Amino acid sequence: MSKPWIKPLGRTDPPPPGAPAEPAGFDKVRFINGAAQDDPVWPFGGLRPRDQAAAMKDLNVLALSGGGAGGAFGAGALVGLTETGTRPVFDLVTGVSTGAFIAPFAFLGPTWDHRLTEAYCDGHAADLLALKGLRPGASLFGAEPLTALVGRYIDAPLLAAVGAAHQAGRRLFVATANLDTEATSIWDMGAIASRGGQAGLALFRDILVASASLPGLFPPKMIAVVSQGRRYEEMHVDGGTISPLFVAPEPLAFTRPPGRPGRGVEVYALVNTTLDGGAATTSMSVIPILMRSFELMLKTSYRNALRTVAAFCEINGFALHTACVPAELGGVSMLRFEGPAMTDMFDRGVRAARDGRLWSTVTAPADRAASAAAS
Repeated sequence: MSKPWIKPLGRTDPPPPGAPAEPAGFDKVRFINGAAQDDPVWPFGGLRPRDQAAAMKDLNVLALSGGGAGGAFGAGALVGLTETGTRPVFDLVTGVSTGAFIAPFAFLGPTWDHRLTEAYCDGHAADLLALKGLRPGASLFGAEPLTALVGRYIDAPLLAAVGAAHQAGRRLFVATANLDTEATSIWDMGAIASRGGQAGLALFRDILVASASLPGLFPPKMIAVVSQGRRYEEMHVDGGTISPLFVAPEPLAFTRPPGRPGRGVEVYALVNTTLDGGAATTSMSVIPILMRSFELMLKTSYRNALRTVAAFCEINGFALHTACVPAELGGVSMLRFEGPAMTDMFDRGVRAARDGRLWSTVTAPADRAASAAAS
């Protein structure tokens, strides 16, 4: 016998199971579990070459993982690549959690490095997310610190720049996890930015907040949607809960137009945490146990996610370049947002890129390697 529907306490109803739902005025701006909303074959516009010359060049993809304060390393790495002149123009950028916050700046390129540097090194994040701000309840922190951090650095000029890059054929995707349906939503941030206005900016910010809302650390982010003419709310949390790292939404194929030579695909996976363990004694109290457990979860999930990405690249013949926070920082908590520690992490990322040590592994497709050997 089925139970009557009980309205969840403290929130608006979620959409009915299986019913298509989208934010008001923003139809078809996301994939849900690999399919576009309400249309599993909808192509999302695809990736277009920037110009005729670009059509003959490699397609560059940047996948940014989560990792909490470890995002400072990834931010520094991008700045270091700019300094050395080795930073590609990324045709496709994907981000999860802290990687979602980095993603718009990585997508827009070196002219936004100053804001990326400020976001991780000016002390604002440390002030908002310091342990002194803990307010244990539904989560360790309230919603305000993360919302304020995103609002400070994501503004109307950035939105306009992302929208322009989207119109030029490049793509920016961010993942969140819907707790109601246990499904991944991959949002087309460029499509949202292209709509512009206060509604576009608000949704853009809400998605970045949701993607970085690690359960237990921050409260879930409620995203208002419309389904069958009625307003509902979906509960979204850190995208890394389901998808810690991803190259592209499944329906977005890297197709080669008929009669045109195919481009190679270079995938750069930047993991904003250590993948190696750091043995240390854990104190017998709730905060150290909780933080150490989160860190173990991050390391394990990102190891597995990186294996999945490697298999995906091997199957498709893509070159894969990977980087992660150095192993010597394995004992450093990625959930501590102290200013000096984040600045040190940022500087390590800069130095790794500057010294040519950032990409620790480079895997080339067999046919490309054979071609290089033959030449």
